[in-house]
Amino acid sequence: MIEPLSEAERAEALDGLPDWDYDDGRDAIRRRFTFDDFAEAFAFMTQVALMAEKADHHPEWANVYNRVDILLTTHDAGGLSARDIDLATAIDAIVD
Repeated sequence: MIEPLSEAERAEALDGLPDWDYDDGRDAIRRRFTFDDFAEAFAFMTQVALMAEKADHHPEWANVYNRVDILLTTHDAGGLSARDIDLATAIDAIVD
């Protein structure tokens, strides 16, 4: 069983992810990414898809032209877990 983050763990993790917003209604984190065009957005999504598949942890996301919205939560944990923080950190590493 994957455990959700405690309130203190969540606060500490979010301090390290300043570009992600906490969604308390879903106990999730979200971030919007904007690129120059659709090809760049799709290339980014492909990189994230490969990372997510390797980690066996898949984001909820949407793409409209040059914009990609990602929401991370761990359904098996009933909220935010270390798996979400790890994936968000990996995603940040490819764009920042």
